[in-house]
Amino acid sequence: MIRILCLCIGYVFGLFQTSYIIGKKNGIDIRDYGSGNAGTTNMMRTLGRKAGILTFAGDCLKCILAVVLVRLVFAEKYADIMPLLVYYTSAGVILGHNFPFYLGFRGGKGIAATAGLVLSFDPIMAVLGIITFFGTLFLTHYVSLGSLLVYVGIMIELITMGQLGCFHMTQGHLIELYLVGFCLAALAFWKHRENIKRLLSGTERKTYLSKQKPEI
Repeated sequence: MIRILCLCIGYVFGLFQTSYIIGKKNGIDIRDYGSGNAGTTNMMRTLGRKAGILTFAGDCLKCILAVVLVRLVFAEKYADIMPLLVYYTSAGVILGHNFPFYLGFRGGKGIAATAGLVLSFDPIMAVLGIITFFGTLFLTHYVSLGSLLVYVGIMIELITMGQLGCFHMTQGHLIELYLVGFCLAALAFWKHRENIKRLLSGTERKTYLSKQKPEI
């Protein structure tokens, strides 16, 4: 029951669609422009760098706030499985972000929310994630590739740290944690399936942070 509750809490926070709100304030539905994705990259390409940064910050923050709430409410009673509950909460946020019921289940891809997950989960994972994403972006200029490699890194780090005893949970709970992590990674790859096709064909659009201009 506590796991379902954490998922629900996360989902409610995930329903705060930053890009949709900013888009509406600018007279558009961001899902009708560019890639049609309600996320940071499409906002940056469509409305400019400032809109993209605000979108990333909002989507990242909603995951952090959801985790903070769960820690405050359940830390004492469920201290032995708190890392697992953090993951369930973050999974809920990502699901709410990707599939908002009030927008016809058309949301984003959950990468900024995932950034909130790693920032609130473990500082080592956060630093490695930042290095992986921006290193890939600066070398290739592919946001999608950087995002996917971050998820690969998260899974490797999650299992490594778990088996080293960093999370102080039983093996059964660790396996459950890995499974939740794997499901989130699988979802990210599925949401990026078109990007993967374009990466393989060499037609994926590149992003240059220093030359970003609005298209409308």
